[in-house]
Amino acid sequence: MALPESSPQVLSIQSHVVAGYVGNKSAVFPLNVLGFEVHSVNSVEFSNHTGYGKWKGQVLNAEELAELMSGLQINDLDNFSHLLTGYVGSASFLEQVYETVKQLKEKNPKLVYVCDPVMGDNGQMYVPQELLKIYRDKLIPLADVITPNQFEVELLTGKTITSEADAIECMEMLHKMGVKVVVISSSVLGPSGCLTAFGSSKRSDAMEVWKLDIPRIPHLFTGTGDLFSALLLAWLHLTNGDLSVAMVNSLGSLQEVLHRTSAYADAQVKLGKPYGAKLLELQLIQSKKDIENPPQTFKAIRLS
Repeated sequence: MALPESSPQVLSIQSHVVAGYVGNKSAVFPLNVLGFEVHSVNSVEFSNHTGYGKWKGQVLNAEELAELMSGLQINDLDNFSHLLTGYVGSASFLEQVYETVKQLKEKNPKLVYVCDPVMGDNGQMYVPQELLKIYRDKLIPLADVITPNQFEVELLTGKTITSEADAIECMEMLHKMGVKVVVISSSVLGPSGCLTAFGSSKRSDAMEVWKLDIPRIPHLFTGTGDLFSALLLAWLHLTNGDLSVAMVNSLGSLQEVLHRTSAYADAQVKLGKPYGAKLLELQLIQSKKDIENPPQTFKAIRLS
């Protein structure tokens, strides 16, 4: 019998909920399904996500993150091929994430760091202002792949995006900070009823830019960005860095999860269940086949 191939090893530092799907609960399952071992650090441990309005739980602090990483280091358990980070709520914790990235990249210079710089959306920041400087000046230069939305790109670059040309210019600015792959996970630049995602990959001096239009689904979902970043990490690895295929596959799976979630919520409302956060928890487990075999729903359009 042939020895099994070793799986990629992902350290994922994100929030966690007991019930529902955000943060690590959104990221771990799809990565496992696609053949990745995931080692989770839960930056918070909440009963449910905050969109419910009420929740209970604990928040991991910077010293506790350092302690966990020290334990892994002592036992030589910090051998990772990938690092994935998502929502962080405090500056001190984000500074410790920065120390962790440096530490892991020192141990494995080939480590791929995928950073979702979660700061806000629709013109509103929902994290403390001081996180912006830490992301921009410290984490972004160490990241290999970033997945901000349009508003977060505007924060990081200081430039307002009103056109495709603006989006491309901003992605170029982020490449100059050191990032190899920039994916704007959503923007309002698309046709009516659509969001548009942009992706840019820079190798030496060549910049490859793609866009995909994504039909909006009229519900307020949570955990979608966490799911998208995890899928993108996986498909960039599995396609050896083919950005257009990675985006098509990631968004194809994500859209199918959202369609299934939307259909479930609508059906439950018809049965008399109250519409709200509980009905809109991602139908992730039910979408296993669509994660393994992403529907080819979208076409990536080459811009440069």
